[in-house]
Amino acid sequence: MALESRLELRLSQKLILTPQLQMAIKLLQMPQLELQQAITQELVENPFLEESMDVSSEYEAGETTAEEREAGEIHEEREEAEMPLERLMGSTNDDYFDERSYDGRDLGYFTTGNVTQPSFEYFLTTAADLFDHLLWQLRLSKEPETVRSVGETIIGNIDENGYLVASDEELMTASGADAGTVERAVRLIQSFDPPGIGARDIKECLHLQLRALNLENSLVDKLVLNHLDLIGKRKYSQLSKIYDISLEDIMAAVKIVEGLDPKPGVNFSTPTTNYITPDVYIIKTDTGYQIILNDEGLPRLRINSYYQKLLENKNSVPKEDRQYLEDKLRSAVWLMKSLDQRNKTIYRVSECILTYQRDFFDNGVGSLKPLNLKDIAQELNLHESTISRVTSNKYLSCPRGIYGFRFFFSNAIQGEFGEISSTSVKDMVKKIISEEDTSKPLSDMRIVDIFKGQNINIARRTIAKYREELKLPSQSQRKR
Repeated sequence: MALESRLELRLSQKLILTPQLQMAIKLLQMPQLELQQAITQELVENPFLEESMDVSSEYEAGETTAEEREAGEIHEEREEAEMPLERLMGSTNDDYFDERSYDGRDLGYFTTGNVTQPSFEYFLTTAADLFDHLLWQLRLSKEPETVRSVGETIIGNIDENGYLVASDEELMTASGADAGTVERAVRLIQSFDPPGIGARDIKECLHLQLRALNLENSLVDKLVLNHLDLIGKRKYSQLSKIYDISLEDIMAAVKIVEGLDPKPGVNFSTPTTNYITPDVYIIKTDTGYQIILNDEGLPRLRINSYYQKLLENKNSVPKEDRQYLEDKLRSAVWLMKSLDQRNKTIYRVSECILTYQRDFFDNGVGSLKPLNLKDIAQELNLHESTISRVTSNKYLSCPRGIYGFRFFFSNAIQGEFGEISSTSVKDMVKKIISEEDTSKPLSDMRIVDIFKGQNINIARRTIAKYREELKLPSQSQRKR
């Protein structure tokens, strides 16, 4: 086959995401906290962006009258507008920061004048974790240095639940000690607080706790070591026959087992608290519901007048610097437009959810209606992927609580008076199980019959799936 070069004209269509469009999509799917971080980063990188101080001036309203503030703002605007070109061209970076650092804004510590000092609780050191707690006890022990050295290796192989995840062979290899020293060090660690620490499985963990209670070789200890699976299945009658004792004695022993801690190390782990910041507030008023977008903590952006005037003068900056400033100006303007478009889209989606799920806001979860992303997309004439980005990782606060946007979207199940939401069905399953007789818990098939009595057709496997999603145990595990 011969190779040749020739010119061809081809017509094709391609979907290209411009950097501006990519920014708009990225901002649209950001939750509140991530958006705040992104805007703060843009304030640092883009010289054309600065934080507006209009809000902060409200805090100082008590010091001046409205007329004085208005006159001062007009005078400030005229002074800035009439700034001579010689002064603009001759100004330096020091002059710029001298003008704008009177309130500490450009120095990074702007305050409104009503800032309270942080509590000393914020300066406390972190609480000791499980590793520090065990290491402290190890250093207080009177064991030889070789045993304590192996003990440090053992402590380093204990997980957050308090279990030893390394075998004796692995500990011998890591510490270079013999089997006797490793066994002695393991027994030492297992004698530490909290009881049950350093166990390799649940049986050993509970056994160590019973030994600390002087219940070793008791009926409770035998049940834990030999029949823990029957306790989990609540086969109390079978245990009564095995040990030839009354059911009351078995129940008393099981009561002790239930009081033990299967994860003794969790109490020493540092809890991570994840606070939810709602993106939208829906407030009930006398005339209905009001939608308020949450902009708390988000910087209010505006274009920096200094750099804007600098760019308007063609002879003020070299060509290379001018190109850089023009790019930053376009980026700043597009960011502000994208933020405005984001707020409008979130507001429209929230308004549409409020319209569709009005019964939920009035009556609760039982009145939730089936809804999918396509319904909202068709109503607002937007693409379904846009609705998906708006409702992803965002939360809505209303008088009934804080819910994720995806909570209001659910599948439809055929009921007596039409279609009902699967979320409502889950709530009904939870309510039915909470009201059942614990001595005779309801089976999944019995729950299906209850729904059929209400003309709701639902399969048994669907009930089982909803029960697992609600983290509700099976019939045998719920029996008391």
